[in-house]
Amino acid sequence: MLQRLLRANGLVNNHWAAFGPRIGFAYDVTGSGKTVVRGGFGVMYERIQGNDMYDAGSNPPFTANAGLNNVTFDNVNTSILNGPQPAGSVPIAPVGITGLALNGYNLPVSYQYSVGVQHSLGAKTVLSVQYVGNQNRHQSDRREIDLPNIADLPALIAGTANYNSDPTLAFPGFSGIRLSTNEVNAHYNALQVSLNGNVTKDLQLQVNYTLSRSIDPTTGGDNGDLANVTNPYLGWRYDIGPSQFDRTNILLANFIYNIPLLKNSQNRFLKTTLGGWEVSGIITVESGLPLNLSLSGNQGSNKLPNSSNRPDLVGSISYPETVLAGNQKIQWFNTAAFADPTVGTWGNLGFDALRRPGRDNWNISLMKNFVFSESRGSRFELRIETFNTWNHTQFQNVGGQLGSGQFGQVTSAFDPRIFQLGGKIYF
Repeated sequence: MLQRLLRANGLVNNHWAAFGPRIGFAYDVTGSGKTVVRGGFGVMYERIQGNDMYDAGSNPPFTANAGLNNVTFDNVNTSILNGPQPAGSVPIAPVGITGLALNGYNLPVSYQYSVGVQHSLGAKTVLSVQYVGNQNRHQSDRREIDLPNIADLPALIAGTANYNSDPTLAFPGFSGIRLSTNEVNAHYNALQVSLNGNVTKDLQLQVNYTLSRSIDPTTGGDNGDLANVTNPYLGWRYDIGPSQFDRTNILLANFIYNIPLLKNSQNRFLKTTLGGWEVSGIITVESGLPLNLSLSGNQGSNKLPNSSNRPDLVGSISYPETVLAGNQKIQWFNTAAFADPTVGTWGNLGFDALRRPGRDNWNISLMKNFVFSESRGSRFELRIETFNTWNHTQFQNVGGQLGSGQFGQVTSAFDPRIFQLGGKIYF
């Protein structure tokens, strides 16, 4: 009886014993402070978010309603446009339910760890090399549980049967019943290298390189948390693949370089006009984000609520980047490698199995101060700035729905080169 009363006071079981230790260390290898080994480990928990419960606010009977258009108030079967209709002709749309797994809501937890070496290459320059990783457990997903017999799916897809009237449903009369559960796993591993400091008296440089891999199911990737498992018969393991943000290689660099040419010239005119220029830039070179393929038509969800599908892989994945004749569209990947799965089944292509285009972008600016009076500090600052300086074509999004007219084609690109000129007077 006590257990039933405790459960009645909450939607899920509470977990209070959330032991979250943190430990870290730093070791001076030589005793000179020039080479240091650092590491750490921590256990981090996330509380159950409000949306888990708030989404249950639309469950029946609280918000069930029928949409009636062009009918009289005294008889909903009387159309203002067409007069009386047969009794019961106004359909009552079935409603859905979002529930919580009472015993499947452990606290989301992340085990995070790192170890690395920092070495001083000079008085103002530091090189850092480290491994960073985490293991995430009890991440959230939602799964449709009111499922017909899988043998009935071809008839549902063909339209010869209706989901709501399927006799094998455990809970008939609903448009779908999805259960929220904290059950999925994810992980991240990365090698991170950085160089930061004044390389010379005129050059300030920061370079960061990351070689990484992040894996999670679709519920923690493209759709964020509280998203639907795409194949409710198999569960979240069908959706394991690269995370939405996963980029294998990322190189970021920024610099400020005071051009020494004529900066200290004794000729005041040359020093003022040609000396003292400063060039700075931000460089981004990175591999592409994952691309998840989907299906159009009834097979896109196999006519099930809260579900989605992927194609079959029938060939080799390749990226020809060919220009299609006639419309100048770019075909990013080989579309012949994919096909509709057998009706009533889910495709064998993995989640996020393809890659979007990578990026190579340079933003560079040139700046110079023309001094009017050193005693008053008055000057004119001239800035010449460029974005995508080399005017590289940088593709962005790619059509990923098999059956659509843009399947495999580049649908957007980042901006071409932008040039801007600015000036500022200090007095």
